[in-house]
Amino acid sequence: MIYLDNSATTYPKPQQVIRAVDNALREYGFNPGRGGYRESLKTAQKVYAARETVKTFFGMSNAESVIFTCGCTHALNIVMKGVLKRGDHVIISSLEHNAVVRPLHQLSEKGKITYSIAKVVPDDDEMTLQHFREAINSRTRLMICTHASNVFGYRLPVERICALAHSYHILFCLDAAQTAGVLPIHLTHDGYDFVCCAGHKYLYGPMGIGLLLIGNDNLIDPLIDGGTGSVSSDLAMPSFYPDRMEAGTLNIPGILGLEAGLRFVQRQGIGQIYEKESRLINVLEDRLKDYQHLKLYRNSNLAHQDAPVLSFAVEGSDSESVAGFLYKESAVAVRGGLHCAPIAHKSVGTLSSGTVRIAPSVFTTQMDINILVNSLRKFR
Repeated sequence: MIYLDNSATTYPKPQQVIRAVDNALREYGFNPGRGGYRESLKTAQKVYAARETVKTFFGMSNAESVIFTCGCTHALNIVMKGVLKRGDHVIISSLEHNAVVRPLHQLSEKGKITYSIAKVVPDDDEMTLQHFREAINSRTRLMICTHASNVFGYRLPVERICALAHSYHILFCLDAAQTAGVLPIHLTHDGYDFVCCAGHKYLYGPMGIGLLLIGNDNLIDPLIDGGTGSVSSDLAMPSFYPDRMEAGTLNIPGILGLEAGLRFVQRQGIGQIYEKESRLINVLEDRLKDYQHLKLYRNSNLAHQDAPVLSFAVEGSDSESVAGFLYKESAVAVRGGLHCAPIAHKSVGTLSSGTVRIAPSVFTTQMDINILVNSLRKFR
């Protein structure tokens, strides 16, 4: 199989990640901090060391503000449901994933909050900022913005949107599901209040692990209440991080696998990873741009800034059929459809047909791209 669906989840995983998960199950299969015996304490130390690795990777000021979740969707839900109060207003971009849109829709349907969608203009950051500014009202409590579209790779001016939010005393949450490990993120320097990450994508960790990174001093309400191993006599959740947000038994194999993934990315270098993947996408775009009946969705003027993802559509064919043909023809695995981001497709005009998405990883080769192109030539 030639795997080009890495925006969904990266595959294969680095060998050091596989070894870390295996070692966690063999050597650290204990509840951290829940017992006074040596193995429990050693596991707690390994988890804390993983927090320190995350802290350094994302430029954070303290490891206690690293919250382990079961995924980016979980982290986003924690922010939305832990921050928002009845009557609050939220602003999101027109490129958001359903991990953002669906929770807000449900809160809105229940009459708890309202939200607005700020249209992104991919080749005009000033206009995008203006749309966010125009959506602000006296009840706006939170802005949520994807770092880059999971469908089209369009990179948003998130640092400036964050600064805009703070100038109005509005909290800002960055959805970094598609960019953590590919684009640099420095939480302290960039001033984000919250950053939500998927461990299983470009951080090369296993599935079932994610991150919520908290960049301010405010305590937010936990999404889940339960045991933490700390202040157990108090029926209220702890008033300190990370315990406040981590009820229940932690996913130790996921955490240690994620740490190994972070170290893999550090050794490879984010800049080097981005350069390699972008070069492959640029080559692919160049070879496909003259194909009849094929439309590419990429901002070529800003391709050097966007995430290394390329979406296209074949005239007269639905995207799932194209994706199915590629797998049947040459075992090329790509994603066709709406990619769990209908408002992004609506914004670009591809809601009815969807697109075929190509997403390389650090393990993708030029030969993989060549086989994809040759297979597309045989379609129709």
